[in-house]
Amino acid sequence: MKLEELLRVVRIDAVIGDIRGQEIIGIDIDSRLVKPNHLFVAIKGTQTDGHAYIPTAIQNGAIAIVCERLPEQTDSNVAYILVENTELVIGSLATHFYGNPTRRFSLVGVTGTNGKTTIATLLYDMFRSFGHKVGLVSTVCNYIDGKPISTDHTTPDAVTLNNLFSEMAKAGCEYVFMEVSSHAVAQHRIGGLSFSGGIFTNLTRDHLDYHKTVDNYLKAKKAFFDSLPKEAFALTNADDKNGMVMLQNTMARVSTYSLRSLSDFKGKVLEDDFDGMLFNVNGHEVNVPFVGLFNASNLLAVYGAACLLGKDSEDVLLALSVLRPVSGRFETIHSKRGYTAIVDYAHTPDALDNVLGTMREVMRGKGHIITVVGAGGNRDKGKRPLMARSAVRFSDKVIVTSDNPRFEEPQDIINDMMAGINPSELHKVLSVVEREEAIRQACRLAQPDDAILIAGKGHENYQDVKGVKHHFDDKEVLRNIFEEE
Repeated sequence: MKLEELLRVVRIDAVIGDIRGQEIIGIDIDSRLVKPNHLFVAIKGTQTDGHAYIPTAIQNGAIAIVCERLPEQTDSNVAYILVENTELVIGSLATHFYGNPTRRFSLVGVTGTNGKTTIATLLYDMFRSFGHKVGLVSTVCNYIDGKPISTDHTTPDAVTLNNLFSEMAKAGCEYVFMEVSSHAVAQHRIGGLSFSGGIFTNLTRDHLDYHKTVDNYLKAKKAFFDSLPKEAFALTNADDKNGMVMLQNTMARVSTYSLRSLSDFKGKVLEDDFDGMLFNVNGHEVNVPFVGLFNASNLLAVYGAACLLGKDSEDVLLALSVLRPVSGRFETIHSKRGYTAIVDYAHTPDALDNVLGTMREVMRGKGHIITVVGAGGNRDKGKRPLMARSAVRFSDKVIVTSDNPRFEEPQDIINDMMAGINPSELHKVLSVVEREEAIRQACRLAQPDDAILIAGKGHENYQDVKGVKHHFDDKEVLRNIFEEE
């Protein structure tokens, strides 16, 4: 693409050098990926400032640089394009460079603290079952109509994202469902994308290490709906106190879903156990292999979104009945000794409340709950004591352990969690630093009819320690223990 054509979509403060006739064959925000005839966009990140890597980008072949300030030394063979905020323009540049791929399919974004992965993945599975070619952008994995593409972030950077969407468009995808993280909105990673719809799940405390306040976190989520076009739909959870707040300024068509009040898409759990539930959706009953009110809410969002995308409600109900839970989301494994283990990604106090509350409801006073829980290192420290408090409130025994300690000491994280526990309840709590040993201890304690919750990591098959990802899979550990039993 001609550089002049590419720059047409952004507001430029100044140009140093010649941009006429320059042909750009790639765009990057990581200087290590730059190749000859690429455009490098220098972004001030949370960890490093891309402006420091302009010399590296030029050395690797960049012929044009988009930046907020000039480097101390400039190269006469390179064009420098000055803009007010590179983070604001990267989305538009990437979208334009890749030919506006999201205009070639229906893109639906899912945002909220909990439920994003489940809703996006179930919509992906459902629409594939309808015979469509479908794309998925999620925490667990990205897919191009069945082909897995590995992922490290809930929402990739704008360049990676548009490259991925371009591949989806080339593959003939008609629908794409994606998780939209608060980081992605705040950092303008979704700038320039064309959404056909947006779904809000819920909002509780999370990512305050980045957003600093819950209000900032809320505003990041809300900004997604503020940006939706009038042709799109905005589907919100009316049971969440922030559900309607999210849509105050949206131009999109508003719809609601609820388990508790009048709404466009209304649901009620009629019966449930650890293997599934009988669910009433808008007056029709359906058996689904999902458990708990939080999953019932997720299924309502899936049902509502599919209907808003034009699918027949009876076809959607039939599809719901054959969907299966997402990996690491209330995933149930039964022991030969008669107890049940549940692996779940719950890594916030509210998510723990939901999962443990559901377990209590399903068990109906029969058996005990043993919870294995930790908290991530180098993340919001304020939620650590709250998570421990949630675990103790709903469990008969709690084992506090390591999660992804990253660059913190696991024992320090455990100490932060233990500080949230009332001294009168400490008799219910053990601390075991090694996660595998903590899981083994829970299994040794479990009796028939008991249930163990292994919380925090869910689908993850690694443990992040000092910057190295070591293989670790909660489900794999459990299955090995069950075989030994």
